[in-house]
Amino acid sequence: MAHATHETLAPLLARHAGKPAELLELLHSLQDTDGFVDPAHLPAIAAALNLSRAEVHGVVTFYHHFRTAPPPRTIIQLCRAEACQSRGGEALARHIEGCTGGRFDGEPCGDIGLESVYCLGQCALSPALTINDTLHARVTPARFDALLSEAQSACAEGDRS
Repeated sequence: MAHATHETLAPLLARHAGKPAELLELLHSLQDTDGFVDPAHLPAIAAALNLSRAEVHGVVTFYHHFRTAPPPRTIIQLCRAEACQSRGGEALARHIEGCTGGRFDGEPCGDIGLESVYCLGQCALSPALTINDTLHARVTPARFDALLSEAQSACAEGDRS
């Protein structure tokens, strides 16, 4: 994932210039491009949208979706809402932590990050999770192991391209 340079950031800022209501749209675009919102860009974003740095910083840090550092290669997001909890989600969380050596909502463990989310819209098919934005439902520990192996193989394949 390429990091936004002045050449890629400038058109994005120009498109949203003077439109403070478009802050979230701009931040999503930036994260879609880079995988994170670089804190070094916040002053330029604030200036372009006629906002204070504190306002922009507040939005970036309020929403858990936004990252301020490059993401790990594999991101596992597990639904921790009630429906998934009631169908084995917490046992699955313990299994995932044991397999990866990481902790949910902690620092990434190597190239794997574990994140809690609260509803993936798969309540009837719980427990649900995403691996690198691909949704999976009715996930058991055994199915998770296969999905993780598949995801890591895909990442390794990407390195060879």
